[in-house]
Order: sequence, then C-alpha cells, then structure tokens
Amino acid sequence: MKLWEKNYKLDEKVEAFTVGNDYLLDQRLVKYDCAASIAHVKMLYRIGFLDEAECAQLVGALEELIALDQAGKFSVKKSDEDCHTAIEAFLTQKLGDAGKKVHAARSRNDQVLAALRLYYKDELVEVSRLVDALALSLESFGKKYGKVKVPGYTHTRKAMPSSFGLWSQAFVESMADNKKLLAVASDLIDQSPLGTGAGYGLPVKVDRELTAKLLDFKKVQENPLYVQNSRGKFEATILHCLSQIMLDLNKLASDLMLFSTKEFGFIELPPEICTGSSIMPQKKNPDVLELLRAKYHKVLALEQLVKTVSSNLISGYNRDVQLTKEPVMASFDEAKNCLEITYLVLSKIKIDNSACEKAMTEDLNAAGKALELAAKGVPFRTAYQSVSNGL
Repeated sequence: MKLWEKNYKLDEKVEAFTVGNDYLLDQRLVKYDCAASIAHVKMLYRIGFLDEAECAQLVGALEELIALDQAGKFSVKKSDEDCHTAIEAFLTQKLGDAGKKVHAARSRNDQVLAALRLYYKDELVEVSRLVDALALSLESFGKKYGKVKVPGYTHTRKAMPSSFGLWSQAFVESMADNKKLLAVASDLIDQSPLGTGAGYGLPVKVDRELTAKLLDFKKVQENPLYVQNSRGKFEATILHCLSQIMLDLNKLASDLMLFSTKEFGFIELPPEICTGSSIMPQKKNPDVLELLRAKYHKVLALEQLVKTVSSNLISGYNRDVQLTKEPVMASFDEAKNCLEITYLVLSKIKIDNSACEKAMTEDLNAAGKALELAAKGVPFRTAYQSVSNGL
C-alpha cells in the first residue's frame, strides 16, 4: 500500500511515469531513511505518540532493516515507489499497528530531505578525503620532479621558464580551495529538515531539536517553507563544488595529454594506462585522460540540469525536484571515480628529463633579460624593444 493511497486506482501508465527510476535510486537511501526514522520514532515516544514497547519494537525493526540492506537482502520495488514506502511496509508487516504509527507527524517531503542530507553528508566527506589524497599525490609528484625545468605557456606558445614543481603546486593550491568549497556545501546542508512536514509546519508540537541532535545535524532548519524551497538550491551548491573539482581534473588531463605527445615528450605514459587502436598497431592512446577531460562537461551539464529543473517553481514542494536526485548521485559517482583515476595516473607517469631540457630554449629568458636592463636603469619599454629586436 502506498503512503498516499486512497479509494481509487491510479492509471498504470501514470504510475510508471511518476515513479520513473526513483525506486532504484532510493536503494542508496535505505540506511539513511532508516536512521532518520529511528530518530523520528524516538521523538514520537518523547511526545507521547508511542509507548515504550512500541518505540523499542520500531527501533529494533529499523536496525534489522539496515542490516538486511547492508547484506543486500532488502530491495525497493517499483510498486513501492520509493524507499519510504518500502520501509513502512516492512515495519507494518512485521509489527502491525506499531508499524502504521511510524509516519505520524511526518511527511514524505521532510522524510526524503532528511535521508538525502544524511547521504550528502557522507558523500561530501568521501569526496573531501579523495581531494586530500590527490593533493598529497601531487605534492609527492612535485617532490620527485619539481626541479625539472619546462617551458611555461601563454596562448599555447612558449612564454617563460617554469617547472613541474610550479605546475603540480598550482593544482595542490586549487585542491585546497576545493576543500573550502566542500566545507561550505557541507555546512549548508548540515541542517535538519525533520518536523517541517510538507512545508507548512505541523498541527502538533514536535521536538525538532531532539531529532536534529540524534542525527548529528549541526542545527535545525527553522522555516518549514524554506526547507522545501532549499531542495534544488542546496543540490546545485553541491554540484557547483563538484564541477569545480572536475574543472581542475579537466585541465590536469589536458596538460598531461599535451605534454605526453611525441611532439612535446615531457611526460611518458606507461602502456598499462593506455589503450590501443583497432587498426594502427603502433598506437598507445591516452583514453583515460580524454575521458577525464570529458567528465567535467558531464558534471557541469548535470549541475545545469539541477538548476534549471528547480527554477520557475512556486514556493513549496513540487514533484519536479524528484528529477534532481539522479544528477546529484551521478555527479558524486563521477567525481569520486575521476579523483581516484587521477591519483592512479599520477602515480604511473614519468618525466623525460632530456626532452624537457631540450625544450628550454633561449627565447624563454626574454622577459628576464628585459628586466635585467630595467634594473640597471634602462626604461623598461626601451629594454623591451632592445630585447625584442635581438630575437
């Protein structure tokens, strides 16, 4: 039985259309929804909606369900619509009337937001860990190859002397900024939505501080209407952070592809991270880097999808926001996978010192020569012209 079911039957095609693949996505949320339900049950006991025995039964059954989910023995079916219905059905089948009491003083609206935010919190912690790991890998790369000189480029043309130390440290510092963005997103979503119902509060007094504390939320999100309005807004913030990380990986991959071409030869890509051609026997292709480069555009597109889907909606809950769930989950998956692959690639590549040294041509020192003359009192523009005329 669906949570909203009444005395009529929904058209099967409409049901399939409205459910979509949400039931599959919700498999990831089962443990989070159960955790939020445990907090809600304890709150219902506190305010007198459940007696002690019912509370204990419900908590025990929800903990059992978490274990079943972790063992791969609990599935959300299409007929369930979502994990919330599947969980309540499990409780009702197991506990009878006690299971039917679990949804008192709660809407699917604040229920799904609680589960999603717990999921987001865990995912952001994992992304942050992978960003740290990549930063350490870049620092190790810099220690190993940092003193190797290479040309620096502007307009894709040789400009001034650079080094792999300068190159790697640029990404290290950007990862530090990415950590700040992740911290902002984490702080933003660390607000408990439970107890706000469908967006207009509840006609009964509930203990929102208790559920927030039990779920380790930093604070309660006060305004119930803003709780609903923030869905899409908070997700867009998360995806912006992820797209910034992916932008760095895009640039890093582009650099490695360019520097590993035969024409440059600064970097050697070992065969175990390259693929081959179906027709050209000599080819060792940097497919892994090309896909890293492209994945940024996918995450960026998903960010725009979330922003556009959640715009032009009136205040309050709108079913449109169901379509923000999949792009957020997909973006987390892409970001984590790409961070891990970039870490692997960095651990495999090698520098060709002779190719780098050969590329350090005299023209790279032109700006330095002009500044040497300027330091001796020659007007810089005169020095600039003098060096330019000698090239």
